[in-house]
Amino acid sequence: MEWQMWFTLVSVGLMFVMLAKTRIPPEWVCLATLALFMVTGILTDKEAVEGASNQGMLTVAVLFIVAGAFTETGAIQLLTFLLSPRIKTTSSAIVRMMVPITVMSAFLNNTPVVAIFIPAVKAWAKKIKVPVSKLMIPLSYAAIFGGTCTLIGTSTNLVVSGVIQKELGVQIGLFEIAKVGVPFALIMFVVVTVLSLWLLPDRASAIEQMGDPKQYTSEMIVSPGSVLIGKTLRQAELTEENEINLIEIIRGKEKIPATDYSLKIEEDDRLVFGGVLGMISEVQKIKGLTPVMDRLFEIQTPRPDRCFVEAVVSNSNRFLNRSIVGTHFRQVYDAVVVAISRGGKQITGSLGNVVLEEGDTLLLETNPKFYERNKNSQDFHLISQLEESATPRYNKAILSCVVMVGMIFCATFFDVGMFKAAVVAAAILMATRCITFSQAYKNLDMQVLLVIIAAFGIGKAMEKTGAAAFIATQMVSLGGGSPWMALSMLYITTSILTEMVTNNAAALILWPIAFAMATQMGVSWTPFCFAIMMGASASFATPIGYQCNMMVFGPGGYRFSDFLKIGIPMNLIAWVIMSILIPIMWPF
Repeated sequence: MEWQMWFTLVSVGLMFVMLAKTRIPPEWVCLATLALFMVTGILTDKEAVEGASNQGMLTVAVLFIVAGAFTETGAIQLLTFLLSPRIKTTSSAIVRMMVPITVMSAFLNNTPVVAIFIPAVKAWAKKIKVPVSKLMIPLSYAAIFGGTCTLIGTSTNLVVSGVIQKELGVQIGLFEIAKVGVPFALIMFVVVTVLSLWLLPDRASAIEQMGDPKQYTSEMIVSPGSVLIGKTLRQAELTEENEINLIEIIRGKEKIPATDYSLKIEEDDRLVFGGVLGMISEVQKIKGLTPVMDRLFEIQTPRPDRCFVEAVVSNSNRFLNRSIVGTHFRQVYDAVVVAISRGGKQITGSLGNVVLEEGDTLLLETNPKFYERNKNSQDFHLISQLEESATPRYNKAILSCVVMVGMIFCATFFDVGMFKAAVVAAAILMATRCITFSQAYKNLDMQVLLVIIAAFGIGKAMEKTGAAAFIATQMVSLGGGSPWMALSMLYITTSILTEMVTNNAAALILWPIAFAMATQMGVSWTPFCFAIMMGASASFATPIGYQCNMMVFGPGGYRFSDFLKIGIPMNLIAWVIMSILIPIMWPF
């Protein structure tokens, strides 16, 4: 298979170059490479699609649904109370923030954890007077640390475990990787805290630097039995310190300016908020508050099944020059107006009395079919649906937590595989409507799944043609035949590739090389397996190497060089730690 080996090596090399240097989606590049191997006969059809039925890949898919339920029920949001307002120093703030995020990321998909904590940490940073740029990169790194502590911490761990189970018949335990993951996380906590103080800038977020020209006004009512009743504005965290712009409170016929933070909230108070779209969207999710228009006009769709849509009023709108209260807006559109922006400015007074004008931007709470029904309507100039805008099902939050804990408990202490435990958990969550079928589908990250499927096939081509064995021979030779040197080289190679391409692709393509190295030296494959898992998960040096890094890029106001300054030392320190720890925990 001489030509096949060289063809495979060149093809995989070009694939890595395209992943690193072009903006072509990674799943397209990986699938195109897989198709090339099929066309040339290097892989049979069956071998090419084996990844689609791999238990590790399927476990990743099901866990997307389980983690999605944790997000859709608001369970993650409820855990942001772990951020203490009494922190006095930047270093203590970094540690206090990283601990809960690391623990949560060990059992949940990192992406929703980081997504939920970004606004919470921004508000917290303002409250404790710490630059947000000192916290956002540590937030992402904490999620990465958590992913290294359990088998389900990252999709990479699961897919590598799936390959090993299929090829070698060995099931890796849920907490097996914790032998190095937990010590690694503890050491890196100290490293991140020290390096963040020295190397991270004092900078505002990108949005704060640029400003947001569009200001909305929204009106919410305090529901009967709300947890906010009896609390002061400060206790309810409805203050500017929490990045909440509460303009006034309407109590009966009295309008009270929201300047006294000791003012207590009462039932049926109408709270008038003003601010940018992101803030208004978050206000709608506060437990115990209901949009005023919801109370005036009962919408048909249950609130957790609704979403937010922006719509710009046209000059032919049937309700032009009429107040919202005096129209049949809800009956016509099956939508409730929750906020209005006019000329980028806030509107004073009660929302229901606002007279609609051409160019008004309405934030509507409606059902997901609104866009399709009205995208060609003459009533609106522009309609756009906001992502991640559905109101959480808070009444299901405890149930989703119980199911999650039960899944982990069964996978850890009973003879139940992670895949089976995850499938049962997902079924329970959907049956109890902690997550709907449409939301379950939305939470499936198809880009990740397609890359995993393609990478399985590419790894098979590397193994089948002898390309993996060839590379392994060269690496063993460079290491002087030393297992320790070979493992150290494998780790840093995985780490470098992960910074340039997807972590799953890097891990799956390097696995056959790692196994060939262990076989040639006559040593255990186990330490090489965990070197790949850790190397593919620990991506610190670039925002493109890991999705969580990219998510904090804007909110932290970072530049690309900021990641390099702190990330390169982090990667080098991780390399040294893993080169020492892994052979100790899993001897050759």
